[in-house]
Amino acid sequence: MHGRTIDALALDNYQRAARVILAHHLVTRTYPDRIALPLIRRWATELREDLAALFGYRLEVTETTARVFPVLDRLDASRPARTQADRVFDRRRYAYLALAVAALGRAGDQITLSELADQVAAYTNRVDGLELSTDRTADRDAFVDAVGWLTHRGAIALADGDASGWANDPEAGEALYDIDRPVVVALFRPPRALQHLHSVRGLLTEEAMATSAAASAPTAAETARRVRRALVERPVVYADDLALPDRPVLAQERIVAEVELFTGLHAERRAEGVALIDTSGRLSDIRFPGTGTLAQVALLLAGEIADLVLDIDNPLPRRSGAPDRGEALAAQLDDTIPESTVFAPLAALRSLDPPGRVPDSPEPDQGQTAARPVEATYPLVDATWVRETVQALADRYGATFAAQWQADIPGLATEVVSLLERLRLIRTVDDGLLVLPALARYRGAVVTVRTKRAAELFVTAADTYSPDSTGTEGN
Repeated sequence: MHGRTIDALALDNYQRAARVILAHHLVTRTYPDRIALPLIRRWATELREDLAALFGYRLEVTETTARVFPVLDRLDASRPARTQADRVFDRRRYAYLALAVAALGRAGDQITLSELADQVAAYTNRVDGLELSTDRTADRDAFVDAVGWLTHRGAIALADGDASGWANDPEAGEALYDIDRPVVVALFRPPRALQHLHSVRGLLTEEAMATSAAASAPTAAETARRVRRALVERPVVYADDLALPDRPVLAQERIVAEVELFTGLHAERRAEGVALIDTSGRLSDIRFPGTGTLAQVALLLAGEIADLVLDIDNPLPRRSGAPDRGEALAAQLDDTIPESTVFAPLAALRSLDPPGRVPDSPEPDQGQTAARPVEATYPLVDATWVRETVQALADRYGATFAAQWQADIPGLATEVVSLLERLRLIRTVDDGLLVLPALARYRGAVVTVRTKRAAELFVTAADTYSPDSTGTEGN
C-alpha cells in the first residue's frame, strides 16, 4: 500500500484525504467543504489503488466530484439521512429525495422550486400511498428538507429566492436553483440494476456471491478486505459479530496495522474486538464523548450502567445477543418494494425460488460433529432501570439541559439509548438493553457542572473523562 512509500512529511496529508473519502462517499466542490475535493484529487491515484486493495472499493474522481462505490457486507441503519436541523429523514422525505433526483436528471441547467415540486408530485401519483400536495404544510416542509439535502451536497445551488419563503407560502415565495449535473449523476449509482432485484439483500456482497454461478469459496484476500471494511464502517468490531472465518483475521496485527496506516487512526485492541479511535473528527459521524445534552447524558448513563454491571453483590442476568438488526431492516425494506407496479413490468422473474436464496448445506456425514462456537452472552439491564436512571440524571442536572429535553425526559431517554446503540456500546432488546464490552471504557465518568456560565452543560473533556477516553471518539 502507498502509505509505506509516501514521504513522512506528506503522510498526514494523505491520511487526511483517506479519512475524508471514507467518511463522505461523495465529495463535491462544496461538500463536505471547499478543501476536500482538491485534497482528494491530489492523491487520487494512490487512494484509488489503496481503496481497491484494502477494501475492494472503487473510486472515481473527476474535476467536480469524487465518488466511492463501497462494498456492502450488511445493512446498517445507523447513518440515516438528516435534515439541516439534524432531524432524521422519515419515509416521506426519503421518497421525495429519490424522486427529486429522478426529476433533476431530466431537467435542464436550472429549475425553480415550484417546478421541481410539480414534477415530484406527478411522480408520487404513480406510487401507492405517497403524495406531495403543496397545499399541505407538512408535505412542503418534507420536500424542502429533501431539497436542502441536495443543496448541501452541491447537486443544486440556490441562484435566487428562498426555499423557506416557498415553504411558508408557495403562492408568494419561490426559489431558483442551478443544477450541477455531474453531481446529480454521481449521487445515484447503484451497483446493480434495481429492476433485477426482488430483495434489498441483492445489494449485499455475500448475496451476490451466493447467487453467482461462478461463485467459489472466498479467498484469504477477500476475507481480509471484509474485515478491513468492518474496521472503518463500524464504531467497534466485535469478534462475535463476525463470521467464523473472519474472526482469526481480526486478531492479526498486520490487518489492523494496515488500516491504521491508511487512515492515521489508532486501534484499541481488546479480547472482545477492535475499535478505531478517531481523534481528528474527520472520519467519525458521531463525536463521543462530546458536547450537547444527548452526548453528555449518554456518557453519564454509560457510567451508571458500567457501575451496575460491576456490582458483584447484585449480578445482572445475562442473555445471548439479539438478532442481527440488518435482517429486520431487510424485511422492512422488502415489504415496501412496489413489486407488482414497478419491478415486475421491468424485469421478468428469474426463477421460482425466493430471490437470493442460498442453497441448503448438505447434512454432515454420520459420525461427524460440527464444531459450534460458544454463544456469547451479555449483561441485561432492565428497561425500567434505564428510564429511572435518566430521570434521576434529569433531576440532578436537568437545569443545564437544552430546553427541548427539559420538557421531554422520556424522549431524552429514547434518544440517549439510540446514541449508545449507534456507538455499539449497547444493544436494545424488548425488555431492556444488553451491555456490550466497549462500554467499559467509559466507566468512572465524572461530571462537574459550571455555575459561572449557565449556557454550558458540563466541563470540558479534559476535566470530565478518564484519561484513556479524553478527546476520543468511535469511527
